[in-house]
Amino acid sequence: MTTSDSGKDLTLRIAQNPEADELLGRSPLAALVGMLLDQQVPMEWAFTGPYTLAERMGSDDLDAGRIAAYDPDAFTELFTAKPALHRYPGSMAQRVQQLCQFLVAEYDGDASAVWRSAATGDDLLERLNALPGFGTQKARIFLALLGKQFGVRPTGWREAAGPYGEAGSHRSVADITGPESLAEVRAYKQEAKAEAKAAKTAKTAKTATRTTAKTKARTTKTAKAAKKPGGSPPDK
Repeated sequence: MTTSDSGKDLTLRIAQNPEADELLGRSPLAALVGMLLDQQVPMEWAFTGPYTLAERMGSDDLDAGRIAAYDPDAFTELFTAKPALHRYPGSMAQRVQQLCQFLVAEYDGDASAVWRSAATGDDLLERLNALPGFGTQKARIFLALLGKQFGVRPTGWREAAGPYGEAGSHRSVADITGPESLAEVRAYKQEAKAEAKAAKTAKTAKTATRTTAKTKARTTKTAKAAKKPGGSPPDK
């Protein structure tokens, strides 16, 4: 059991694996890497990745300096060895190494420095968004995770995290505290995905209808022109 920035004992249940969750709770870099890996794979797989990577590197933690200096091909092999650390092990190995190289260059390899001195939620969001592999959505989710479970709460953190910062929500990994909340978050994601797919289908159908209407109008116009005395179809 570790201690959060708020001074409270911190126990995570994101990876649904005691050893992996213990590492996430005590290692800022492991938490960042887990968040980076959280795409195109189940959340538990992504957040177990840091623990598996540490094991394959023969360590009980991740070190940004060591990863940054690792031979790229050898580092990729750590990801591709079965079972693979990710659905796209090659590209994610590169992203993790780029993240660590950035942390070394900008924060002396100290992942927690990214949020430790952030004065406001917007400041923290800007810092997270600058990390390699972190877009705005990923940055907001991790900001919410820091606030909700790590006790990192600069002024305005909920607002900066957007909907992911809302109390009582079940939108992202920031809200996972056990199997039940994991199921709720997964259900929300599936519903959101279904809604997005339906909206895309509706948009495609609407576009097709407009195209058909325009084609019909052109055909009618051409036919009328051809019926006029001396008339002929317009050039294509």
